[in-house]
Amino acid sequence: MDEGRKRVLAIVAGILVARHLKTPEDLGESRPSPRTESLIASAVPWADRIMTRIDGVLGNSPGSGKR
Repeated sequence: MDEGRKRVLAIVAGILVARHLKTPEDLGESRPSPRTESLIASAVPWADRIMTRIDGVLGNSPGSGKR
């Protein structure tokens, strides 16, 4: 996976996590809560799914080398 794609996945995952955090304090916890850790862990695969769907719509198949 190239660096540009990693950055896009990180941005998408960050947006997914941010949508579910209820307060600014959720971001500044001294100890991560299980809820926050779970959100972060599930955001990365969801971001990858979104990117795969975008690739499919734009005609970039996973095996084409365009990823």
